[in-house]
Amino acid sequence: MIEFKNVSKTFTIGKRKVHAVQNVSLKIQRGEIFGIIGFSGAGKSTLLRLVNALEKPTEGSVIVQGTDISKLSAKELRKQRSNIGMIFQNFNLFNSRNVFANVAYPLRLVGYNKAQIEGRVEELLQFVGLSDKAKDYPDQLSGGQKQRVGIARALASSPEILICDEATSALDPETTQDILKLLKKVNRDLGITILLITHEMDVIQSICDKVAVMENGRVIESGEVFEIFTNPRHPTTQRFIQSVQQDLPSASVLKEWSETDGGKLYQVIFKGDVTGEPVLSTVTKKYNVHFNIIYGSMQELQEKLFGNLIISFIGDEKNKEKTIQELQTLVDIKEVR
Repeated sequence: MIEFKNVSKTFTIGKRKVHAVQNVSLKIQRGEIFGIIGFSGAGKSTLLRLVNALEKPTEGSVIVQGTDISKLSAKELRKQRSNIGMIFQNFNLFNSRNVFANVAYPLRLVGYNKAQIEGRVEELLQFVGLSDKAKDYPDQLSGGQKQRVGIARALASSPEILICDEATSALDPETTQDILKLLKKVNRDLGITILLITHEMDVIQSICDKVAVMENGRVIESGEVFEIFTNPRHPTTQRFIQSVQQDLPSASVLKEWSETDGGKLYQVIFKGDVTGEPVLSTVTKKYNVHFNIIYGSMQELQEKLFGNLIISFIGDEKNKEKTIQELQTLVDIKEVR
């Protein structure tokens, strides 16, 4: 559906060269919700703009629906862009036009007649839950309602791809979840592939199938959201994960444990089916070892269970070693330092 092949983008600012995107290769499959996350300046916005040729790559190629988009003529590019909807952080609505006229705008540009426009706009406003707001103006709407108008407008031309540029950054947490549910509905009911960028890991957790983490113009880690969340490898990815789930006790708690007990602590990660099994009880009982849970959580991620426990083991040292060795064949376990 969308493929970045060894893509780089360099800007020249005076005598200085800025390498905004560096040698990025990614594939977004049809029907996926694919997230790109990174801190400010990571290069994610530039990467997004390459998809509809608002920027052209310095090196490499961007393939959209089997076509190298940088090689299209102006006419071909206009046609391609009509198949790509865009949702913006700041809504980009016309304040002088009511909701109906904002949604109708792209339809008028491509020559729909009055009856076609009325039918399509009514259909879209019903889909996004704003049928009663057709005559309202943007300054009469809440932030969430404005973004719903933006989504309706982006869907007007029946695109196969929807690009979301920090679509929830200007919204409060509750409204953010409402908009994410709507985007999931767009993906599920309309079969639209969604590519979104964000700096909020909870957005990735809530909606995405896959994620790529960017830093200094490069993709430093990518894959299925469940795998990235449960086994982040790069320090930057780990920082993002910790922003939405505290997988370890605070430093003060660990220090207190060290000073009062001094025993080793282990982090045990449970994934998928194993979360429903009494793994710890079974293995520790086998070797006559007891365990003490210091910290832990259980959550659902991408319709899969994910458990995280911080534990200590009590018993004979050799039996504890055997316990840990057997647990390593069943779960992810490592010493907390």
